[in-house]
Amino acid sequence: MTDELINVADLNQFSYCQRRYWYLHFYDTQGRNYERIEGKTKHENQSTRGDWVNELYLESEEIGLKGKIDILDSTDGQIIPIERKRAESGDYYKSDEVQLAGYCMLLEEHLDEPVRQGAIYLYETDQRMHIPITESHRETVREQIEAMRSMTVEDIPPLTDNPSKCEACSAREYCMPEETAILEPKKARGTGWEGEV
Repeated sequence: MTDELINVADLNQFSYCQRRYWYLHFYDTQGRNYERIEGKTKHENQSTRGDWVNELYLESEEIGLKGKIDILDSTDGQIIPIERKRAESGDYYKSDEVQLAGYCMLLEEHLDEPVRQGAIYLYETDQRMHIPITESHRETVREQIEAMRSMTVEDIPPLTDNPSKCEACSAREYCMPEETAILEPKKARGTGWEGEV
């Protein structure tokens, strides 16, 4: 890859599973699974709801990111980005925090002022959780941008260490985790897939 701008949403994909991101990026294998269709529908249905600023697109050569913030809201005089997520369990993933941190970094460059928190809104459970964005979050974003830019089509990342992530994955038919674990056991070593085969 080159020094192209990374889409903030892809930070989430990469953080969740590097192998999934590799397939999505190099082979454009983004499927139309239920979660993606449902999420897109919810975004479209809520894009004009409320008095918030909706869908602000930002990009930064300096940070190396581009992306569209779902919603901007003001809390206690601070502008915060809100990322909408579908989560029936009433919880979100660590990868969602990384994505939110990327949006905060873009927003603070745009506003030229610190953005110290963001929020994740789970529309399945109507919960809004405020997430303090730490220096550790920012460092993770910077490290992931570098790792994503250094990926090559020849170097497929290892299997995820959590096979349950594969169950509803839209890249599963290309990734073939069970088959890979059987045919290339070295790629399954140290992952949850060792016990699956």
